[in-house]
Amino acid sequence: MTQQVECTQPPWPVRAAYLAPPGFEEIMEQELARKGAGALCWHGRLALSAMSPVPCLWALEVWDEPEVHDVPSIKGAARILRAVQRNWAGYVPMLHRRSALITAALPPLRPRPFTFPATAPEAHLGAWTLLAADRMLFSRTKSSPFVNGEVPFIENRTDPPSRAYLKLWEALLRLGRWPVAGETCLDLGACPGGWTWVAASCGAHVTAIDRSPLAQNVADLPNVTCRYESAFGLDPESCAPVDWLFSDIIAYPARLLALARRWITSGRAARIVMTIKFQGETDHDTAEAFAAIPGGHVLHLWHNKHELTFFWQRDPS
Repeated sequence: MTQQVECTQPPWPVRAAYLAPPGFEEIMEQELARKGAGALCWHGRLALSAMSPVPCLWALEVWDEPEVHDVPSIKGAARILRAVQRNWAGYVPMLHRRSALITAALPPLRPRPFTFPATAPEAHLGAWTLLAADRMLFSRTKSSPFVNGEVPFIENRTDPPSRAYLKLWEALLRLGRWPVAGETCLDLGACPGGWTWVAASCGAHVTAIDRSPLAQNVADLPNVTCRYESAFGLDPESCAPVDWLFSDIIAYPARLLALARRWITSGRAARIVMTIKFQGETDHDTAEAFAAIPGGHVLHLWHNKHELTFFWQRDPS
């Protein structure tokens, strides 16, 4: 990847911009090349394209109505943005002082860490960045309701056995729904128990499947049942229907895809949240196969590493 950190003047009209997760610019560029996004001009982690927006699994957010404007002054930049709408989030890979002054001249936007359970913001939010001191790129719409696609939480540093719980918190926040009392969950490959802890803390009953034991404080929860067996060896047809199927298993993506399809075909799970983890090279073919499953979609969460998250919900009809 050839990154142009100071793309002050794109050589063509910008029709889409894709914000990559930190450290995953090259992977996002690979995906965009596969999808015909054309040549890219990089501004920090923001990839600018002359082609119309395409779905991008690895982008934290897509700016789908980009405009480039000359802005000879700080007040002039703020005036342009305020004339379009109220709420703006700035992406600032450079020109930090000037960007801060523009932000101060805009209506205040004070995002706070979420306290789980929570739902995503509903207020309309645009995005902007300075390409140069006198040139601004903005988009009045973008694919994420979060500032720069980031989803911070007030963390629980005591009870979860690992930080993996943050991925499930974010996934459920994005869904706008989480397990509740009276619902049942199956957590495949549950050890050490971070996702089991999340679902059990919501009040649902969780059956944790893993050959290794869970952290003792999670295994001891009254609404957790531990079964010491292989998640891949479990036959969905032998299981009672569940409201939620969770999986944060470390497995090759193609093997995980077969597992997801087996559970969907069985009809035993109403909803699925599953981490697609990549070892070595990114398996774009399998990621796209997940995304093509009817009723499903795939995202790179803010708390994901070299992985994506697969969501699926059974058609209520």
